[in-house]
Amino acid sequence: MISLNKKTIASLIMGILFSGIALYLTFINIPLSGLSDYITTINFWWVMPSLLFALLSYILRVVRWQIILNPVKKTNFWHAFHPLVIGFMMNCVFPGRIGEIARPAILYKRDKVEFSKVLATVAVERIFDLIALLLSFIYILVTIEINPSLDITFGEYHLTTATLNTIWGTTLKISVVLVGIILLISISKSRLIISKIILRSPDVLVFAGSQLKEKLRKGICSKIVHVLNNIAHGFEVLKSPRDIIICLVHSFLIWGLVVLSLYVLAFGCPGIQVSFLEAYAVEIIICFFIMLPSVPGFWGLWEAGGVFALMIFGIPAKEAAGLTLTYHFIHVIPVIIIGIVSATIIGVNLVQSTQNGEKALHMQEELNKCE
Repeated sequence: MISLNKKTIASLIMGILFSGIALYLTFINIPLSGLSDYITTINFWWVMPSLLFALLSYILRVVRWQIILNPVKKTNFWHAFHPLVIGFMMNCVFPGRIGEIARPAILYKRDKVEFSKVLATVAVERIFDLIALLLSFIYILVTIEINPSLDITFGEYHLTTATLNTIWGTTLKISVVLVGIILLISISKSRLIISKIILRSPDVLVFAGSQLKEKLRKGICSKIVHVLNNIAHGFEVLKSPRDIIICLVHSFLIWGLVVLSLYVLAFGCPGIQVSFLEAYAVEIIICFFIMLPSVPGFWGLWEAGGVFALMIFGIPAKEAAGLTLTYHFIHVIPVIIIGIVSATIIGVNLVQSTQNGEKALHMQEELNKCE
């Protein structure tokens, strides 16, 4: 049985709260009997190509991780494949997204690779994903037209075109700021300045005592600086501009395959017609939703994001929910099965590996404090 620390328990509680609210607002106006009847009308022959595209995206993820990981630890395909799918599987099964820790923990235990360096490569992966999604989102914002008479009801809440434009405009501004921050963190001189500002930030609390300021500096500020350094270190392993470009290309291809999975599945769903770009927008919105705390597997938030996005493009709520639920199962259930098989093949104790990873991460943090 896995032991949950306070952070994991807090994450689980927050996840249950967010997922519960999302499920309620999504399905409050959708009769479950009508939804189940609709799902039975889906042509499940389209599931096979949809599943194929989803699995191909994971193969490309492995290849991309090999490139990012090479300066730290050269690996063959299967050596990288098993930790990656095990990590994704654990995110679908355990709370707190501990799969992100499990992946470097496996390499730490099996190959004695420094835990923080591998964890940094995982962070870099997420940044490449973020950049690909943000750039795609900017293109979609200026390409797709939204019905000016749009009015979507979620319980007592109404979403109009004006509200949507405000949300998307704000998201665009935040996206530009995030990309700018990532670039600043990647440059050593600017990162040093940012780190100094973060470490000195408690000093602005003029009414706080020196002990409280020091506690904030060590307890929060130093951890933020540590995360920034880890992200920066992950980018430093990619010293070749060629590797960075290749990883970006892989990132766009990965998300193109993921969108193809949704786009193709929609062919088998009666009453649903979306273009590829509209499917891309739906996928991006789902990704934004599942960034919030959720239960394992992102249940609730995934459905809320998918239904919300599809309704923007005129898809009725029942049909949108049927497609989103089917799409979610296609992406979660196979990953769980493949992850369990991989763990069995390489003889990994999932719980022990995660606990070893948490210990390694704690030890690394203590070393950084000493430095």
